[in-house]
Amino acid sequence: MSNSSAAAILTTAHLSEAVRAVRALLGVADIGQGEVDFEAVIRSPDVLTRVRRVLPDLEWWASAGKETGSSEGGDNPAEHLPIRVFDWGRPLDRAEPFIAALGPDSAAVRWDLDAWPEVPEEGLEAISQKYAYLTLTVNSRDLYQDEPSLDHTVHVHVRNRNGDQVARVHWLAGQVGGRFTGRVETAPL
Repeated sequence: MSNSSAAAILTTAHLSEAVRAVRALLGVADIGQGEVDFEAVIRSPDVLTRVRRVLPDLEWWASAGKETGSSEGGDNPAEHLPIRVFDWGRPLDRAEPFIAALGPDSAAVRWDLDAWPEVPEEGLEAISQKYAYLTLTVNSRDLYQDEPSLDHTVHVHVRNRNGDQVARVHWLAGQVGGRFTGRVETAPL
C-alpha cells in the first residue's frame, strides 16, 4: 500500500463554500475515469435514512466493531448506530447528494482523479491518478473523523517526494481562494 500527503488548503464554516471549491478543483483536474469514496460516522437515524437514499447498498459496520453488526452480516444499520461507513468506487454524481445527506455527522469524501494537469507557467508536470486525489472532510478537520468540528476542510493529495509538490499545493489552493496552511496528513491509497 502506498501513501499520499493530503494538504489542507481551505477550511470554512460554510459547506456550500467548500463544495464550490471542490467543484472548481474538479474543473481543473482530469476526471474522465474518476470515482468517489466515502468514509463517515453516522450517528442519527435521520442521516442514515438520507444516506441510504443516495447509497442503498451502503457498506458499514457498527462503531463497536463488525462482530456487533455490519452490512456483511446482513444486519439493519439503524439497530447499530453509530456506524462507520467505508464505501468505495462510486460514480462522481453520488458525492454531492451524500454530502447533502450528512447533516451534523462527519465524513471524508475522496475523489479519485485521473490526473492533476500540467501547469507549464508554474513549472508543474502532470500528476497521474496514482497521486491525484481530492478530499473534503465534512464536520471534521481530519481525514479519519477523529477531530469533529463545525467546519469543513478541502484537502489536495500529492506525491510527497523531496517536497517536490509543494508548488502544486500552493497553485491548487490559489485556484479556490484558499491557502496551504502547512497542515498535512498521510493518507493510505
